[in-house]
Amino acid sequence: QVQLVESGGGLVQPGGSLRLSCAASVSIVNIYAMGWYRQAPGKEREAVAGIRSIGFITYGDSVKGRFTISKDNAENKVYLQMNSLKPEDTAIYYCKAYTGGRDYWGQGTQVTVSS
Repeated sequence: QVQLVESGGGLVQPGGSLRLSCAASVSIVNIYAMGWYRQAPGKEREAVAGIRSIGFITYGDSVKGRFTISKDNAENKVYLQMNSLKPEDTAIYYCKAYTGGRDYWGQGTQVTVSS
């Protein structure tokens, strides 16, 4: 079992920045992949960024150049640095861990970008 707890969401003005954190209950060193997803009201959940245990990183097209995913194996945490935020980034952001056998999800953290 892997428990994931997200934090760092909140209200920010357009152009601002936020840093999301995802704390895992187990060592993330050997977790195959971890990532961030988001779901806006009335829309499907979409992939934002992912990072594999070997360090390979991917980003969704809408966030490339603005968001950065990273992880700290010693702290068992994954981060999402979000810069140049736009109103369309407003969503609930979820952390996911894929162990190769199943997916584990956090409860989500709300990000609202509004003036």
